[in-house]
Amino acid sequence: MNKLKFLLQIVFVLAVSLVIFQNAEAQSRVDRILINEAERITGDDFPVYAETPKGVRVFGVNQPNSKMLNAIDQGFTDLFAVARKNKYSKRLNHSDYTIFIARADRTKDSNKQYSPDIAVPSGQYAGSVYDKGGFIYAAGMVLAYKPCAFVIAEHTKDLQRVSNVVRYEGEHLILYHNDRSRYNKTADHSTGGGHPILQ
Repeated sequence: MNKLKFLLQIVFVLAVSLVIFQNAEAQSRVDRILINEAERITGDDFPVYAETPKGVRVFGVNQPNSKMLNAIDQGFTDLFAVARKNKYSKRLNHSDYTIFIARADRTKDSNKQYSPDIAVPSGQYAGSVYDKGGFIYAAGMVLAYKPCAFVIAEHTKDLQRVSNVVRYEGEHLILYHNDRSRYNKTADHSTGGGHPILQ
């Protein structure tokens, strides 16, 4: 009887180990797809991996400090509060999200204000006032909806701006998963409108 119990325990441990391994393999494939997309858009490499205290997955060009990680968490906390106020319930966990922190392509806007932004293809903004020769400067950009991922620029100060950018980029993902009609009306800022979308 003890031998049978021991064998059953071994089988159980092996089965759990196999599931963990398969999940890790699947996560690795998803990560590679996200990393490839972030690299394609930004032209950066993302050799650093970290997690915020609340579980947001972060890939960066450099190691983010604790203040940056806390600012990311705060942005999501603010987002989830306003999402609940709007009666949304999906994707309201920090661990639902992956953020890429790219090198800033500029650190000041046209008014000479601190504004770390990334240059992304102009797409639907081509020919608009935002078009800077085939690209626009953006505070952030959604990379994927399933899983939820976006890219922001690296900051060295004004970390409240990081929290704001996280909240604003996250709005698109919250709306995609909770209110597709409202998402469709607000996903493209080229026709007007901006953040915050959720009040």
